[in-house]
Amino acid sequence: MKVATSKFLMSALLSLVFVLAFCSPARTQLIMGPEELVEANGIDIAVQGYSVPSFVFWNGDSLRDLVIGEGGGTSAVGKVRVYLNAGTNSGPVFTSYFYAQSLGSDVTVPASGCLGIFPRVVDFNIDGRKDLLAGLADGAIKVYLNTNTDADPRFDGGTFLQVGAPGSKVNINVGARATSVLVDWNSDGKKDLVAGALDGKLHIYINEGSDSSPDYRIESFAQENGADLVVPSWRSSPYVDDLDNDGKKDLLTGNTEGQVLLYSNVGSDQAPVFSGYMPIEADSVPIDLPGLARSRPFVCDWTGDGLLDVLVGAGDGLVHLYQGVGDIISVSSDKTQYSSGTASVLNAYPNPSNPDVTISFVLAKTSRVRLSVRDLAGRRVALLMAGVFDQGTHLITWKGVDERGREVSSGLYFVWLDVDGVTSSGKVVLVR
Repeated sequence: MKVATSKFLMSALLSLVFVLAFCSPARTQLIMGPEELVEANGIDIAVQGYSVPSFVFWNGDSLRDLVIGEGGGTSAVGKVRVYLNAGTNSGPVFTSYFYAQSLGSDVTVPASGCLGIFPRVVDFNIDGRKDLLAGLADGAIKVYLNTNTDADPRFDGGTFLQVGAPGSKVNINVGARATSVLVDWNSDGKKDLVAGALDGKLHIYINEGSDSSPDYRIESFAQENGADLVVPSWRSSPYVDDLDNDGKKDLLTGNTEGQVLLYSNVGSDQAPVFSGYMPIEADSVPIDLPGLARSRPFVCDWTGDGLLDVLVGAGDGLVHLYQGVGDIISVSSDKTQYSSGTASVLNAYPNPSNPDVTISFVLAKTSRVRLSVRDLAGRRVALLMAGVFDQGTHLITWKGVDERGREVSSGLYFVWLDVDGVTSSGKVVLVR
């Protein structure tokens, strides 16, 4: 009798926890397919030293091209490789490369340790021509202005970016391993400078000038739970954009260990604030490149399918590609009308399960949905559904198997529901 009572209480308690947990906000994450390596002429691209890739328009032909910073390690100089896209928007193809030019020679900077150069293509002075923003190994940041055409970029000798009050400016220096990007951090219509560094922080320089003539006066730092955000194992390498479709800019970053981490913005778009991170998975396993890889991610749409993909550079000199996963599976639903303003999880039953558990939730409107099961470490076990679903009640049954149809062991699992970028989570217990 005591055993039966205990099981009943456990089931009731866990069911209550499940329902309550689904009412609290959690974080979304990008869901990626298996790792691929980007090739040129049918051979894996391997630059000298550490790779820093981006996928951008270079020569004005409406096709995105591959731009890769190289150097560091055994290479004492940093350069910028350009691979023009000889394929299509849906199927990029690369053959040979050339180096970006400055004053008639290759753009060349001193390399040190794990960084040659961190290049990002920008229009720095808003003249309609692409320029080159360069984070340097010693912590400085330069901008190379385009002195030629937008379709055939060639650059001046570069200028160090500075910070401070007028008349007392000094060259910006983040300490070491500058990984810089331009982004409108405070949503005032002017581009600001955001830089990762060896210290793992996110160095912020708000533009107090104009968009065509930036003026950086004060250094500040991105915040996490009331303190300076410090990326685990250091060497932050930022990509900043709205990655969970909630209208607020988020942070995607690499680190020393070779991971890729998503910090969702829990503040506002005008004043980003962060509270923890989620590791980005590839084929259900968190990205964690071998050794001390120094991962440097860049988000793009590799094949023009509307899904976010991620390029990652690292110490192996390769360009690692992780393509976003599309719609996976449809689910049965009734079209019960629901007037509340948000999605609501109704139940998970039975809970504990042996092994089938049915998960139901309600959509107030047609929404993009991802529903997944995760283990205690946050690793994805199964993606149950992904796609756009109608207003109403939706049901799906998890049969206690992973994405390859293999039975998973008994224990506690988390169910994650993402509706238009807003995520909730709850617990289920599997008993075999």
